[in-house]
Amino acid sequence: MAVLKGSVTPGEKGISPILVENLWKSFGKQTVLKGLSFEVRTGETFVVIGGSGQGKSVLLKHVMRLMKADRGEVYVQGNPIMSLEQRELYDLRRKMGMVFQESALFDSMTVLDNVAFALRMHTSLSEKEIVMEAREKLAMVGLRDVEKKFPSEISGGMKKRVGIARAIALAPEILLYDEPTTGLDPVLSSAIDELILKMQSDLSVTSIVITHDMKSAMKIANRVLFLFQGEIRFLGSPQDLVESDDPVLSQFVKGETQGPIGTL
Repeated sequence: MAVLKGSVTPGEKGISPILVENLWKSFGKQTVLKGLSFEVRTGETFVVIGGSGQGKSVLLKHVMRLMKADRGEVYVQGNPIMSLEQRELYDLRRKMGMVFQESALFDSMTVLDNVAFALRMHTSLSEKEIVMEAREKLAMVGLRDVEKKFPSEISGGMKKRVGIARAIALAPEILLYDEPTTGLDPVLSSAIDELILKMQSDLSVTSIVITHDMKSAMKIANRVLFLFQGEIRFLGSPQDLVESDDPVLSQFVKGETQGPIGTL
């Protein structure tokens, strides 16, 4: 296995936004995550790549504790998320925003109401203030004059943008993206990449991005983690990734059919 770059020693929790320690997860006889340990640094965009079924989305769900680990812990701003009581977990999740793969918008709500949903649920703002905040977040992602439309009436790219606007409604410190460019053409994918970079710049958020899109990964990442067979095969900068001589990583990055991945 390739030497990991930028890895963290388990136990050094400090004040890292996210620290994963010895994380294990199995479904029946299939072990999906095998003792993962890594740190996500303050203000960085941390991209996780890997083939289908390699555990990328499962990992992200553990960071939000939408799943509970078999073993190990995830520390979010120093808090052991697997061990938190429900009330503490809710409070911590308010500092995190999630952008789902299929946007996961509420079909029965307008665009504005989708973005305003968390503000109505979790703040004491007046309705006028909520509408202003929601409009501001839509403007941040480049959307105007669509607030009265329903999700079925807007394009896939717009839905992704609404999903991001909803995710930043409560001014989170951490943003999690699950396959944000899936199903988009190259132009729209590039626009979403630019938006992810804008959120990092404008809001100073720490982000984890799950993606299959290597072009996107190379554009937005400060560091890249490559998951393979439930383990961390590589962790380093985009430049380190390009220069790696790991044949498994090289085949994945180039999208070649011939190589060690295809023979396993």
